[in-house]
Amino acid sequence: HQGLIARQIKRRNGLTKQDKTAPKFPDLLRRDFTAERANPRWVGDMTEIPTAGGKLYLATAIDLYSRRLLGAATGLHPDADLACSAITMAVAARGGVDAVNGPNWREDESQRVIFHTDRGSTYTAKSFTGLCRTLGVRQSMGRVGSCFDNAAAEAFFSSLEWEVLSRHRFADTRHAQAVVLEWCYGFYNHTRRHSSAGMMAPITYETTALNREAA
Repeated sequence: HQGLIARQIKRRNGLTKQDKTAPKFPDLLRRDFTAERANPRWVGDMTEIPTAGGKLYLATAIDLYSRRLLGAATGLHPDADLACSAITMAVAARGGVDAVNGPNWREDESQRVIFHTDRGSTYTAKSFTGLCRTLGVRQSMGRVGSCFDNAAAEAFFSSLEWEVLSRHRFADTRHAQAVVLEWCYGFYNHTRRHSSAGMMAPITYETTALNREAA
């Protein structure tokens, strides 16, 4: 007997609260979580991270092409401001609105990046929908209560839960923020291999593709 104990994976608490008066957006992905190049399709979601000093919340924006985490915003409230921070980070990480969408996105809606989320009030709030219009982002939403409609975003949180949250007991939100963001931008983007990215880390996958195009 080696005294081995299996790690307990806690079920992720759903943060989706609908505003039934807010406008809804169609599901533009239809569970097709693939992309042939960077930027046409992103997904995002929000989760809570428990600490001894209160809860920290994490909002994400992930490129389906490489599974690269473009935006990881943390805050004390799971609100539209946090969602706005994540999508703003994502656009900045890709070099700005025109770099994301191409020069003709204002005239051609089909050129705009799709950002797929759940139907939570966070993503239907006026501040978020207005920011998306400003950034040239087309919103897409899955059905209520179906984790499969946003499976790629859910998969990221499953990895976070297994590889980080189940191994740590955070003293406070600042401690949690430091550990989680180091994993997100360090290990996840630069080291962690993904089957959907040719068993490469997201940054490596993108770099390899760029080198191949330049050759």
